[in-house]
Amino acid sequence: MSDKNAADERHRVRAQHHKEVVDAKIARATESRGVVLVHTGNGKGKSSAAFGMVARALGHNMRVGVVQFIKGSFSTGEEAFFRRFPEVEYHVMGEGFTWETQDKQRDIASAQAAWDMACSMLRNPDIALVVLDEINIALKLNYLQIEQVLEALRNRPAMQHVVLTGRAAPDALIEYADTVTEMRPVKHAFDAGVCAQPGVEL
Repeated sequence: MSDKNAADERHRVRAQHHKEVVDAKIARATESRGVVLVHTGNGKGKSSAAFGMVARALGHNMRVGVVQFIKGSFSTGEEAFFRRFPEVEYHVMGEGFTWETQDKQRDIASAQAAWDMACSMLRNPDIALVVLDEINIALKLNYLQIEQVLEALRNRPAMQHVVLTGRAAPDALIEYADTVTEMRPVKHAFDAGVCAQPGVEL
């Protein structure tokens, strides 16, 4: 057998073994239920990943609810786009980043109003996916209490999926969630003096 044929055979054997491992995992994954996902970390892409899931859900004719905490002082492309869909209930509840508002009591009131809206979605079995964008920041700043969030997640409809985004997700939320992704910054154009760009950050 030539070196090339031997290399091809080793590749085939490795690929076959990998396929058997993956197939076995798929075969074991028989439970169907709503899942809780957390997108956290200091890197870019937490909200973007959540809105990718909104697009995916719409592709499956699912109803979606979005509540944006903290953000709110500027319009975004995702808001402009997803408001076109009657299947999406979209609420921007923040008044901007905390360093812009500089009013803690107002920020707490905004976070609580956003949470009240979120709770109505988390009780609604017709909403298949709920996105709580930047809620982790509200938790980090103690504008909301983690136990009230966990209680609502535990009591939501069985098939409802929930995505919670934002830096510094609390340990208790990470422990409760089914899937957790931490975005890690490597480079960012902003650090080189490039302002936020439509279609990328806006």
